[in-house]
Amino acid sequence: MESSVVENIVIVGAGIAGLATSLALHRLGVRSLVLEYSDSLRVTGFALTTWTNAWKALDALGVGDILRHQHLQLQQNVTTSLSMGQQTSSLCLMGTGKHGDGEVRCVRRQLMIEALAKELPSGTIRFSSKVVAIQESGLFKILHLADGTTIKTKVLIGCDGINSVVAKWLGFKEASFTGRYVIRGDIKLMNNHGLQPNFMHFFGKGFRSGVLPCDETTVYWFFTWTPTTEEKELVKNPGKMKRLVLEKCEKMPSHMRCFIEKTEAEDILTSPLRYRKVWELVSGNISKGNVCVVGDAYHPMAPDLGQGGCCSLEDGIVLGRCLAQAFCKKGETEEQYKEIEACLRKYEKERRWRNIDISVTSYVLGFLLQGDLKFLAHVRDKVLPHFLAGLLLNKSDFDCGKLNTSD
Repeated sequence: MESSVVENIVIVGAGIAGLATSLALHRLGVRSLVLEYSDSLRVTGFALTTWTNAWKALDALGVGDILRHQHLQLQQNVTTSLSMGQQTSSLCLMGTGKHGDGEVRCVRRQLMIEALAKELPSGTIRFSSKVVAIQESGLFKILHLADGTTIKTKVLIGCDGINSVVAKWLGFKEASFTGRYVIRGDIKLMNNHGLQPNFMHFFGKGFRSGVLPCDETTVYWFFTWTPTTEEKELVKNPGKMKRLVLEKCEKMPSHMRCFIEKTEAEDILTSPLRYRKVWELVSGNISKGNVCVVGDAYHPMAPDLGQGGCCSLEDGIVLGRCLAQAFCKKGETEEQYKEIEACLRKYEKERRWRNIDISVTSYVLGFLLQGDLKFLAHVRDKVLPHFLAGLLLNKSDFDCGKLNTSD
């Protein structure tokens, strides 16, 4: 039997973007409902490099110290060319920038998701709630769920990832394929892994790889490349993907390579890398009326700057700060709708060019870093590593601000 409820703010998706947005609103005294299609918190992806800008956002949300105590601070970005057989770059990750000292950690995604969710009031997240349709109803939106429930809401926020129902409703096309894939692995050892707290970067012919310690016993690794037709047939087989990485990384130092060798097949995930084309980011409707998108639903991006999750956290802070203003004032429904619309436009204006910059830079870097042309290979091995390291620091030297509505 169909049931119906009415909400002020509904957030679709309980990933990093959705939980950060909901927690930002909660810190400002505004309640929201988060709809999650799965029956529990989704923790796929293993880990993410969390840069200085993300720590500013996590501190604003009040969970920064919780996660700091669970993860090692990375000290250097060390780049090695496997083609040349030598280290090509080393850059300190702890230097002082415009917004203070640098801070980089490889954070286990599960721990970040759990830290954000734990701070939300009980009942904020509604699991097994898949949105199948969005309907206009005057100044409200009506969400139709797979279980027959309908939810009427004053504000709809899409944090539902790369295949976002909300982004589609706003007119965005399906995210474009970069032609590249990423293989991610995660291993938790019984004893200390013995690694230095560094981001170890490796470049080879047409691929990029990294090995990063999360804590004293957990190591995360990744491998991005453009697969051949034959390799594409293997992407759903974790065991074969592991063998592929080991073959391509045969020149990787054995004490690094061993972490890939020891990773179990069930702890390996292969995914296509997608992005949104620049003209869609420039002209697309990030917000429309009382609807907007956040995180991957808005700006899916290649991982070459490691900023996808970081920018999602920034989005959540800025949107929470903007949107809370509309609910601080009491007024008629029509007046509040206009205030909501203005607040979402403010969010759109503040976030559009920051996300375009990061997304486009990531895409171009991915093309240059993994190009097979001789010229690109020369630039990749001789010039780009140090340039990339500096760019990683430059783009992360950013502060999205505190959580207060007087900004």
